[in-house]
Amino acid sequence: MTHSILLVDDNRVIRHVLRGLFEAIGFVCSESEDGCQAVTEAGRLKPDLIVLDYSMPVMNGLEAAPLLRKLLPDTPIIMFTMFANHVFATQAIAAGVTAVVSKDEATCLLPKAESLLNPTST
Repeated sequence: MTHSILLVDDNRVIRHVLRGLFEAIGFVCSESEDGCQAVTEAGRLKPDLIVLDYSMPVMNGLEAAPLLRKLLPDTPIIMFTMFANHVFATQAIAAGVTAVVSKDEATCLLPKAESLLNPTST
């Protein structure tokens, strides 16, 4: 089954790299450059997964997460950020994020995405 993913990051290079990684394993990808765009695109596209940065202009990831959660209550949201620590993760999960992955540990992103989309296969 092909899964769709919304990649949300204000850095075009990061979006490009993530798109390449996810498309290489069969995901259909779309992109947004800030939280406000992400809410609009998520409502339109109804992705299976959202990968969301924290630090973005217009609307950051913590502001966007509750709106995305309300819009798509069953869609996993991974906060992919440089600000990953225990305190931040607690705030992100309270905002509606499913999991937090540090950009310093980017190799964990694909396995985390696959485990959230296919929980019985892990």
